[in-house]
Amino acid sequence: MADDELSRAMSLSWRELSKVIPWGDTFDGISPAGRNVEVERNYLWAAQEGGDILCEVAVYGGESRYDQGARARGVISRR
Repeated sequence: MADDELSRAMSLSWRELSKVIPWGDTFDGISPAGRNVEVERNYLWAAQEGGDILCEVAVYGGESRYDQGARARGVISRR
């Protein structure tokens, strides 16, 4: 689920995201197995401001299970 959410998160353009970085959000979801989960997205500068954007996604079964959650990350290139 984290990989699937990462592909959605990375569909935003560098130009759109560069106006709001750093930015993140968390929302409730349902896993493919039918479990209630929290999905967290974060967008940060990968190295320096104005460069590539690091996108991080975490999917976890509630606050107490954050450390056991699935994670995925990717980079949105400035080009």
